Amino acid sequence: MRQLTFQRGIALPIMLIMLAVMMVSSIYLIKSTTSSTLTTANLAYEAALTKAADAGLHAGFTYLRTVPNKNLLLTDQAAAGYVATLPPTWSVSNPNFWLGAITMAPDADLNRVQYVIHRMCNLPLPYDDPTNRCQTTAPRPGTTGPRALGETLKIDASNLAVAAQIHYVVTARVFGPRGGNVVTQAVIMKGP
Repeated sequence: MRQLTFQRGIALPIMLIMLAVMMVSSIYLIKSTTSSTLTTANLAYEAALTKAADAGLHAGFTYLRTVPNKNLLLTDQAAAGYVATLPPTWSVSNPNFWLGAITMAPDADLNRVQYVIHRMCNLPLPYDDPTNRCQTTAPRPGTTGPRALGETLKIDASNLAVAAQIHYVVTARVFGPRGGNVVTQAVIMKGP
């Protein structure tokens, strides 16, 4: 007659432990995938807002490029979102910074773009007035288009022009439909 041998059953507890570890791992994997998806969606949303803000920067640049009379730039032009001064204490978080801003029609994604153009001067006077302080840059002569690399370094290259270029800052902010917002700025240099 045969004697029955008993199995100790060590495989069952090990398999149950492995199953529990795999379940916990799968929960963390799902959580990680969800947070990666949310992060990617948020980055895409912010990129879309930044792209929408470019429309405001472009509108400001277009106004400065096509202004019919440069004397108009000495005073505020509310219809164009132009402010002739920028006090040095103002920043984009100051509500006064946005006085005179233009709000564009919402785009296809319902982003509301607002932009304002500031001349970087303390007073609404000509840039060379002794009481006015403006941010300026010495220009290159004949800058009607791009120049070849090294062209200004030639021995017979012409000197810098006399009139300085005034700095204008175009600031655009976007209010997205999901509550996000983006602020972008561009500095444009233009002769007087």
